[in-house]
Amino acid sequence: MDEISKLMIEQLRDAHSAEKQAMRAMQKMMKQAGSDRLKQGIQTHLDQTEGQIERIEQAFEQIGGKPGRRVCEAMRGIVEEATQDMSEAERGPMMDVVIIAAAQRIEHYEIASYGTLAALARAAGQHDLGDLLHATLEEEKRMDEELSRIAEEEVNPAWIAEARAAEEEMATANENRRGGGRRRAG
Repeated sequence: MDEISKLMIEQLRDAHSAEKQAMRAMQKMMKQAGSDRLKQGIQTHLDQTEGQIERIEQAFEQIGGKPGRRVCEAMRGIVEEATQDMSEAERGPMMDVVIIAAAQRIEHYEIASYGTLAALARAAGQHDLGDLLHATLEEEKRMDEELSRIAEEEVNPAWIAEARAAEEEMATANENRRGGGRRRAG
């Protein structure tokens, strides 16, 4: 086996591990999400991820490799951070903001991985393999764009409105305490 194939197999093992970890993380995100649109987006990506794992397995077949037991440490760190952030967030719009931020970090890592893999395969003259990996790259990019749309059109405005309402409520309560105290003294 040549050095290019060895590197591709190691990178594919990393991607395989990353996809499996991302799938478990997305299942947790789906349970915590409040926005129906966000839940739908996560479910769509969960379905796509199953196909992406199948593509990785096809890629292994094309270059004569197997998934192995490699653990993608980068994805492990992203998922751990997401889990921590979600444990500190309140359910509702704030949780949805945290979920989208975590999901986009996952997507960006995957975009980098598949972009590198597809380019390497094509540079090595393995155009079928490059096309297979490029298909996954495009799905990851579309999911990232959809998460941005959900954030911009729904989740971020909902959280900002909720946060501002809470701030206004607190300011009114503080003013009433201060104003109420002066009225009684005077």
